[in-house]
Amino acid sequence: MAMPRKGSRLISVDGTAFRWRIRHKPTYHQGNDWSPLTVTVEQAEKPGRVLVVSLPCARPDNWLGQRTIAVRPALVAGCIRQAIEQGWPSGQPGSAFTLAVTEEELTALLGEPPRYLIPFLWGMIPEGGSIKDLPRCVELPSRDKWQ
Repeated sequence: MAMPRKGSRLISVDGTAFRWRIRHKPTYHQGNDWSPLTVTVEQAEKPGRVLVVSLPCARPDNWLGQRTIAVRPALVAGCIRQAIEQGWPSGQPGSAFTLAVTEEELTALLGEPPRYLIPFLWGMIPEGGSIKDLPRCVELPSRDKWQ
């Protein structure tokens, strides 16, 4: 089954072009943090088996405010390399290949401990931070100012 092209991003890993994407909206299970943040990847030129990467955190738009991370191309490239090492035949047809990334593997893939974010009403707060860490936080006026 091919991955939808809409919303995907191109990335080159070791001379091979891939497309990757994160689902536009969370599934019910992802919204409730019952399922992790997932990234799907496939070869751009010769789509074959899709790689499904499960990360050890929630989606940024989860409904419960669970911690998350920003998925950047460096992380995706590391996951692609790890999947290839584990035997992902990216250019061959077949069912999806799953890669479940652990907390320790995430640190190795990023080259540093992950910087988790906590979703908040007006943005993301770094884990262990406070409302002062929200750069774009805007105070909502009281009802008295509306009248």
